[in-house]
Amino acid sequence: MVAVGVFVPLLRAEQLQPATVAGYDHYIAVSEQRMASEIKSGPFLYVDGLSAGDREAALGQLKNGQVVSAAMETLEQGRKIDAPGGLIHHWIGTVFIPGVTLQQTVSFLQDYDNRAKYYSPSVERSKLLEHNGDHFKMYMRLRDKKIITVVLDTDYDIDYSYPAADRAIARSTSPRIQQVENDGQKDEYLKPMGDDGGYMWRLNTYWRMLQRDGGVYVQLEAISLSRDIPSAVAWMIAPIINKFPRESLEFTLGRTRETVMKLAK
Repeated sequence: MVAVGVFVPLLRAEQLQPATVAGYDHYIAVSEQRMASEIKSGPFLYVDGLSAGDREAALGQLKNGQVVSAAMETLEQGRKIDAPGGLIHHWIGTVFIPGVTLQQTVSFLQDYDNRAKYYSPSVERSKLLEHNGDHFKMYMRLRDKKIITVVLDTDYDIDYSYPAADRAIARSTSPRIQQVENDGQKDEYLKPMGDDGGYMWRLNTYWRMLQRDGGVYVQLEAISLSRDIPSAVAWMIAPIINKFPRESLEFTLGRTRETVMKLAK
């Protein structure tokens, strides 16, 4: 409770700086270079790149219905990539959905009008804004209640590609993330982009789907940007803040598995 009392006032307002954006964009560029190499020559799935023992253990967990997740960090020639004034959160996770096809899985992910139905309570509203071939634009209102309740209005650009008959890829970026104040009240309004509490300024997600072993492996890699934590409370708050992206990723993958299996029956 002491941590909450100190933390909340310090994070009420923060402006996203150009140097923070530049650092995040560079992190994304270097990360996507690695992803492109994996898609071209493998391993396509993160778990397939583990050592033999760890791979077998991970596949066993996946077959038992668990989410297998891990923290990631992109380095450039062995050096850390900084986003001054911000924190980059990078996680990867995988689930296995037995008894379904690649097409069923992709069709579910592309049902953007019903995201709020499938991913409640984290997603309050969702709407497909545009669809042109393999390109989609989507809107979602997100709600996260941990230390305090944060509500965000978000837009996404999503592009799908199919490098082989047994696999699919989706890349999503967030051109708009705005914090909602007084959610549901008559005086509800949106804060200007990048001039808010800094709970999430950017979000890139990368989906990979592979049909194999009588089902579909779904991998989600998420890279997000939030404001930095004041040094005076970092020791208290950092462990709490850093677990939010992992919890969100694992919730999304778990709910995806559960719902695709139900819809496929």
